[in-house]
Amino acid sequence: MQTILELNADNIEEIQTLFKAIFTAPPWNDDWSNDNQLNAYIKDLVGNRNSLAFGLFEDDKLIGLSMGSIRHWYSGTEYHIEEFCISTQIQGHGIGTYFLKSIEEKIKRKGITRVFLQTERNVPAYKFYQKNGFLELNDHVSFIKTLL
Repeated sequence: MQTILELNADNIEEIQTLFKAIFTAPPWNDDWSNDNQLNAYIKDLVGNRNSLAFGLFEDDKLIGLSMGSIRHWYSGTEYHIEEFCISTQIQGHGIGTYFLKSIEEKIKRKGITRVFLQTERNVPAYKFYQKNGFLELNDHVSFIKTLL
């Protein structure tokens, strides 16, 4: 049986375990070998006043994550998803779509009217979000600057 629960700082260990398993594997291949950095990152996403995180559980095991924050904007309240993932072994079976749709229902009840997220064009998540009704913002540009 699958259940969706809101997560908080009490869930950090199980969040870290799933997050690391997913994002250190292809296609991401992120280097999350520094446990202190991973712990700080997860706390950034689940430990703040406006944090909003959901977990998808199957038989009490965490199999999906959505972590982000609530942002208030002139056009309404938005859920900014920073991380969304499903356990690698069960991707491609509609579970991510089910999780995303369930989250949308839950946040609508909180008065949230939009979901915002960013991903890269060259990863499977890009097509997943398109398939689930997300529109690409053509005029939106992301910038980064590395400080030396």
